[in-house]
Amino acid sequence: MLIGFIRHGLTDWNALGKIQGQTDIPLNEEGRLQARMLGERLLQEPFKWDYVISSGLSRAEETASIIASILNIPMLEPDLRLRERAYGQIEGLTATERETRYGAEWHLQDLGQEKDLALQERGMAFLEEMWTKYPDRNVLVVSHGGFLAQLFQVLYKDRQKERIGNLSLTILEKKDVDWIPHLFNCTRHLLEKQH
Repeated sequence: MLIGFIRHGLTDWNALGKIQGQTDIPLNEEGRLQARMLGERLLQEPFKWDYVISSGLSRAEETASIIASILNIPMLEPDLRLRERAYGQIEGLTATERETRYGAEWHLQDLGQEKDLALQERGMAFLEEMWTKYPDRNVLVVSHGGFLAQLFQVLYKDRQKERIGNLSLTILEKKDVDWIPHLFNCTRHLLEKQH
């Protein structure tokens, strides 16, 4: 089984540096273009995909829909476990606004944000369910940067913590008990077709 993890395309809040969390912010035009660029890349590559699934938040759902239409594959029902971390009181704030209101150590305060362990547990539960349901299929998963960073932290503790880019692609293959990365946080498709 292959799973291709994709971070949704760009939104206006991404461009402004605002934390979205579970606030339902739509893709912008650049985000839609990014999704088309990844879809076109996936058409050219040797891996064949059977399904696409998203978190259900509109920015992920629309990214998934664009890719599914290009690849002509079905979309599965959204899975709420794929949603971004709930950030509580800091959703909608930029880095400057967060630090002005709550100080440089805002992330250490309890401002209603979901804990790392909760994200990691729902991510691993999702992975195990996909393996159980679709062991002989390849599934694209459109999710969110904060969620994916926590999932990858569990799977690859020794990997450097790099920011998960918009419309990045990470491909994992299930081998015995491990998920082996074929590709990690790749955004090559966004560089190839810049207009």
